[in-house]
Amino acid sequence: MVELTEYPTHPDPPVAPALLVAAVALIDGQGHVLMHQRPHSSVHGGLWEFPGGKVEAGETPEAAAAREMAEELGIAIDPAALCPVGFASGMTVPSSTGGSSRSLVILLYAARQWTGEPQLHEGEAMAWLDPHRVPALAMPELDYPLAAALIAWVEKNLFPPSVERR
Repeated sequence: MVELTEYPTHPDPPVAPALLVAAVALIDGQGHVLMHQRPHSSVHGGLWEFPGGKVEAGETPEAAAAREMAEELGIAIDPAALCPVGFASGMTVPSSTGGSSRSLVILLYAARQWTGEPQLHEGEAMAWLDPHRVPALAMPELDYPLAAALIAWVEKNLFPPSVERR
């Protein structure tokens, strides 16, 4: 017989369902990743993040990621070409209008191919950076574990260790 383990719950569970966000690490031919600075007027205003946004009802995370790249950066991405990198979960920041905090899950995908040149349609700025420099940016709390997951993904998939030949 299998014994069930009880997992701790949040002392004040969120009322609203978890917010699911799909984000994308665009990686260019030199291995640089595109980072996006949030609008100053928004929650986490002025902080850097991986571009992306909320997954809408009836939408897959990959389709949401592709839609968000079109909206935020004016580029087209094939959802089937997205590679899962990692995820982070936590709680949202309560809104300034008195909204409550809720559970948040961010899924990070990598994209090496897209159509079009990224243009800033939303936000304050964008920058192409070496992935190892991303953790030094001022970012929302959940972007730090995503940056660490991206570095591990890049090291494994873009720069795999040499195979020793005999």
